[in-house]
Amino acid sequence: MNSSAAKDPNAPKPRGIGDAIRTWWNGLPRVMQWLVGVPAIIVIGLLPVVNPPIITTTATDFGVVMATFAMTALIAIGLNVVVGQTGLLDLGYVGFYAVGAYVVALMTSPASPLWNSTNHGIFSGPWAWLACVPLAIVITGITGVILGTPTLRVRGDYLAIVTLGFGEIVRLLADNLSDVTNGASGLQAVLFPEVGQNDAHPDGVFSSANNAGVLNYGVWWYWLGIVLVILVLIIIGNLERSRVGRSWVAIREDEDAAEIMGVPTFKYKLWAFVIGAGIGGLSGAVYAGQVQYVDPKAFTVINSMLFLCAVVLGGQGNKLGVIAGAFLIVYLPARVQGIEVGGQSLSEFKYLFFGIALVVLMIFRPQGLFPARARLVTFGRRIYGAVKRAPAATTPHGEEASA
Repeated sequence: MNSSAAKDPNAPKPRGIGDAIRTWWNGLPRVMQWLVGVPAIIVIGLLPVVNPPIITTTATDFGVVMATFAMTALIAIGLNVVVGQTGLLDLGYVGFYAVGAYVVALMTSPASPLWNSTNHGIFSGPWAWLACVPLAIVITGITGVILGTPTLRVRGDYLAIVTLGFGEIVRLLADNLSDVTNGASGLQAVLFPEVGQNDAHPDGVFSSANNAGVLNYGVWWYWLGIVLVILVLIIIGNLERSRVGRSWVAIREDEDAAEIMGVPTFKYKLWAFVIGAGIGGLSGAVYAGQVQYVDPKAFTVINSMLFLCAVVLGGQGNKLGVIAGAFLIVYLPARVQGIEVGGQSLSEFKYLFFGIALVVLMIFRPQGLFPARARLVTFGRRIYGAVKRAPAATTPHGEEASA
């Protein structure tokens, strides 16, 4: 977009702060967007290094909190493709997250039952984690195809129930297939990017042993998460501006109308499902490398609801909005951790607070804190404005002609 878009006389007036910021941003030339965006990203990336006293966490290392936020932001972006942009209610997204994490753990953990030795070929050594990431994305995408092909023919509550069951099935399989996943004992010593090795950090800067100082492992994982988030945002942004993105919006607004207008709805719904699954697999791979331990307890349905909460709170369909939602659900519990009420930490009430927040949001602002612009409505308003202006522009000529 360029400055001409902001001067469009048929463009709708900004509504709310989010819409005003988006209109201002879209009105900037591409060069100015980079000049504003790059310093903003650098400032955000330096937050856990500077540790601003107002926002830094006290009970938990701020770098680790921000690393968790970056990973959750990836999940929220992937879930937003399915729920926010295409309108498919997915309650079992944690299943894709688990598949990605287990792919990395099974390939690199010495405790993996798939290997009889510590030598895993290309999946052992300093670049093992990096070699596993594309594998995790592909396998999770294939999982999305297997799940989506039969289930995307149903809609609404039926689809929600099926995906909810998928998430639970993945967790139960991980818990019970002990010969494959090591069961409830989990997989330890999952490999991670072994870069930046020196005398102070013999295992590299991404190792959990690098847990002291300003540039601890949390900060490095946070920076890696920011890079991945930017790459995913660029890919998703390009898709949004293409036929694929317009088809997703059409399906979300009215699937029957989209079908009548010639949009192959099943095809594009499957695209959204697979792309969302791939991003979920990527975030699972990041989780496995960061925590270096994977077990079924990390992939419960309550976590799936928390991811969905990030999308709903931030604003379905808005990429930056869901990132803000991910920040809220990660940062707020960490910020109040250590504050006790009635002998319990305030962070233990996070599910109660987020539940209340969702209820309040559904009553007063159902579109979320930073809602996406309803593109079809926007296009409709522009057409209406253009049609309305056309007679006004031709009226003087008509009067002159009659005179």
